[in-house]
Amino acid sequence: MSNTLIDAFAQFGAKPKNRLRGRSAIADDGALVLSCSSPHFRRPGPGVLRYEDVLSRDAGDRPSAALLGEHLALARDGQLPVRMIVVAAASEGKTRYNIYARPDVIGRLIEFDGDRFIVDFTRLVDDLKQPEGGRKRRG
Repeated sequence: MSNTLIDAFAQFGAKPKNRLRGRSAIADDGALVLSCSSPHFRRPGPGVLRYEDVLSRDAGDRPSAALLGEHLALARDGQLPVRMIVVAAASEGKTRYNIYARPDVIGRLIEFDGDRFIVDFTRLVDDLKQPEGGRKRRG
């Protein structure tokens, strides 16, 4: 489902300072909400989706990069969870980008050196699923 950037951040209780190009925000629950550009994803192993990027990628938007750097430092120092918003180029149509939140994954900042950063995302486990075999037994 494609959203505006504001709508995607709002799904996590966050609001970016730049409504068109915001790269990060801190959610109401303290999590870092990160806008991820789809070409920067890799799969280093089973069950892990890695996002690698650099703050200096977008030299034309220094305020957003500086704020992202502050947010990454907070995530590193406070071991904050990271929530994912995906920004992918649209293949056709009027929109230039498909933007959507991924509430089914949670990330952890693995590395941040002041420019380059790595976040590993894994799927959240649904603890409320019923056991294999269908219905719960009554005792």
